[in-house]
Amino acid sequence: MERRSMARRARDDLRTEVLDVAERLAVAGDRLSMPEIARRVGVSRQTLYSEFGDRDGLAAALVLRATDEFLDRIISALDGEADLHAAWVAAAGAALTEASVNPLVKALLTGAPSAFGDRSGPIVAAATERAAGYLRRSRPDLPDDDVDLAADTVTRLVVSHLVLPGGPAELVAEKIATVVLRILRV
Repeated sequence: MERRSMARRARDDLRTEVLDVAERLAVAGDRLSMPEIARRVGVSRQTLYSEFGDRDGLAAALVLRATDEFLDRIISALDGEADLHAAWVAAAGAALTEASVNPLVKALLTGAPSAFGDRSGPIVAAATERAAGYLRRSRPDLPDDDVDLAADTVTRLVVSHLVLPGGPAELVAEKIATVVLRILRV
């Protein structure tokens, strides 16, 4: 049992190291090359192919990791506030700030050319789904149509402000929160 646990931990560590190297290459604008990544990590190409399938599988794993980390920060910001308006200000602010300091997240959200092509659609969909989930948990009394509209709107407004900033993140976050609350009529 312990041997399996150690093997799993070693595999997870290797996976993390490979994704870290791939992220550095992607942020630098370099092509994700399986032979180059294998060389930098110190493993065989076959090890990478066994773990990720191919270059597209590696890119998908990198996008999934970045998306999960990004969305976890947003949900944490939402959950950190009791007041609905303050929660949306915190969440929009966290999203705008994270994307401004994390070039991988910004490239993924804005559809900027990157090592993985256009992967913003699934990220926007996941962000919308998590925003709606938060609203349904925190305010189960709200109509589903309003929740869906608010979640979609907040996600698209954040992405829009990443592409073409409308001012300082704090001010934009306040405006986005106001729009969400008006949609929800609260």
